[in-house]
Amino acid sequence: MGATILDGKALAAEMRADLKTSVARLATAGVVPGLGVLLVGDDPASRSYVTAKEKACADCGIHSQEIRLPADATRQDILDVVDGYNADDRIHGILVQLPLPDAAMEQDVIAAIDPNKDVDGFHPTNIGRMLLGLPAFLPCTPYGILKLLQRSGQPVAGAHAVIVGRSNIVGRPLANLLTLKNELGNATVTVCHTGTRDVGYHTRQADIVIAAAGRPGTVTADMVKEGAVVIDVGVNRVEDASRPRGYRLVGDVDFDAIKEKAAAITPVPGGVGPMTITMLLYNTVESAERGQVAKA
Repeated sequence: MGATILDGKALAAEMRADLKTSVARLATAGVVPGLGVLLVGDDPASRSYVTAKEKACADCGIHSQEIRLPADATRQDILDVVDGYNADDRIHGILVQLPLPDAAMEQDVIAAIDPNKDVDGFHPTNIGRMLLGLPAFLPCTPYGILKLLQRSGQPVAGAHAVIVGRSNIVGRPLANLLTLKNELGNATVTVCHTGTRDVGYHTRQADIVIAAAGRPGTVTADMVKEGAVVIDVGVNRVEDASRPRGYRLVGDVDFDAIKEKAAAITPVPGGVGPMTITMLLYNTVESAERGQVAKA
């Protein structure tokens, strides 16, 4: 018997229907949630992500504004756009699409975003509040994974979750969120990375395996125990001459082999990706709602 496919696309559609209700309620108060997007350079993957996010905004009734800068934009050019979004009352959330062409700028740019508009959840203030279990905008991919597990009925409390990957975007914040004492967490967490001597030793003990390494084939069937839940965060392009674009998208796990062994698994595409975008929209709407409460 094969694994249950955790359809992030379908779940995201359900959650966006709920979002439309929230957006309509704000509209009666004269507020349209707004997302300000900054794209630096012309990376195809980043451009594709931004387009998908803007399409999702339009579908939910969220206003989106995009500013594009060339790859050689200066640090000041980028900060000027961020400052403009910070000062614009029509913008409730700011998305600086990462990675930037010059990665050395990223921390300064993230720190320049108003924490109250940091709907990506990367500002040091929001990261600190998250670590303490205080209200904060949560990073969208980890948040989406937790919601996917919760709403698909996969038990997290008391489970042993093994995360493969320690990035600041997914692995490290997800590890923290899974350990928090709340309805989305209470798991025991192990984080594996490039310094881990035997990743398979750890993943074979896991009730939940989350692969976020950014490399195809990182997790194979022999690394997963029978009945585990497998969440694949990876989105990798693999050359495929049979496809119109000359490539296909694959995750970090051997999907075909693992689906015969796992209890549940996410596909790529159509798993974590749609949930990430949906949580960005959720954070943007929440920011607009916070603004209404502050004015009351």
